[in-house]
Amino acid sequence: MSAQRSIVICGGAFAGLALALALRQGLGPDVPVIVADPALALRPSRDPRATAIVAACRRLFETLGVWGQVAPTAQAITDMVVTDSRLEDATRPTFLTFAGDVAPGEPFAHMVENRFLIDALTARAEAEGVALRATAVSTSDARADGVSVTLADGTVIDAGLLVAADGARSKLRERAGIATHGWDYDQSGIVVTVGHEREHHGRAEEHFLPAGPFAILPLTGNRSSLVWTETRKDAARITALGDEEFHAELEQRFGLHLGEIKALDKPRAFPLGYFVARSFISERMALIGDAAHVIHPIAGQGLNMGLKDVAALAEVVVDAARLGMDFGQIDVLEHYQRWRRFDTMAMGVATNSLNFLFSNESTLLRTVRDIGLGVVDRLPPLKSMFIRQAAGLSGEVPRLLKGEAL
Repeated sequence: MSAQRSIVICGGAFAGLALALALRQGLGPDVPVIVADPALALRPSRDPRATAIVAACRRLFETLGVWGQVAPTAQAITDMVVTDSRLEDATRPTFLTFAGDVAPGEPFAHMVENRFLIDALTARAEAEGVALRATAVSTSDARADGVSVTLADGTVIDAGLLVAADGARSKLRERAGIATHGWDYDQSGIVVTVGHEREHHGRAEEHFLPAGPFAILPLTGNRSSLVWTETRKDAARITALGDEEFHAELEQRFGLHLGEIKALDKPRAFPLGYFVARSFISERMALIGDAAHVIHPIAGQGLNMGLKDVAALAEVVVDAARLGMDFGQIDVLEHYQRWRRFDTMAMGVATNSLNFLFSNESTLLRTVRDIGLGVVDRLPPLKSMFIRQAAGLSGEVPRLLKGEAL
């Protein structure tokens, strides 16, 4: 493979760093890979949040040589229960249960604390020779034969491809004139880590309440990460409460099945919305992760969707380079867009529908959805299909998500 121009990735979070590693390993040293993000100066990470990493994305991290560093701090999700109730209900009957394995000994997901994963990715990228630049992409000038990328520190890079991994408010997407379509929900997600007296045994719980889902996701030790959906007005009120008042709101929703509980960090609220970029590509540029799409957290697929982008784009670029093609040309990028856009739209429709179906006070809709959950719970093949879908193992799966090196 002859030397080709650099690849510049704008954004040093999960998607940007994972893509840099995948490209570095697949393309070798002939193609310089540069990650530019001012946040790279803020290491080690202090991100208090945690994320569900599905089986396919765990395979990606394993293949990239990162999972070994993360595994000791990861908590396997061994099973999951789904309930549907109102806040004032005395009991929460279980309507749906899922066993936690997609294959013997392979859980369908692990909970990983963000700071451990981002630090492991950063260290691995440095070890692999990825150039990490703690500065922003200032401007870019795309031409038919390449793209000139100027960093905020004045460095000019002659690149073959620029990747926008710079989040939901992507400056690169905006400068490229790529519109988005979608909407804001009148909901915010409250995120907080909770300590509890009893062991969770790896069980995840999703309680569908009228304001939105209340998810209890197991962490190592007697801790759980909460993703708690409320209307924006109520979320602002709840996160502004004092410790005692907040504890009362928390206990009312969490219950006492794990004994005494305590918030271990300050709750934070994030506004929820849905949008998809009208195009995932532009001349000499590809969008991945939140720069391309943002979905409701009701199915816990947001970050995993971005990692699927990573696996697909890396495979398309590496395969093109091995054939001696210019990996930044439009027909190569079109292949990536075709691969990812339908799946993204389908997941967006699914999360929107789930949010509409469950986040309301309608007695009729509650009856319909509970009958549906009960039917699914009694059909093991259907549950197995849902588990494989949630684990990222259905459809046309990129090689990295199968655990295969590029």
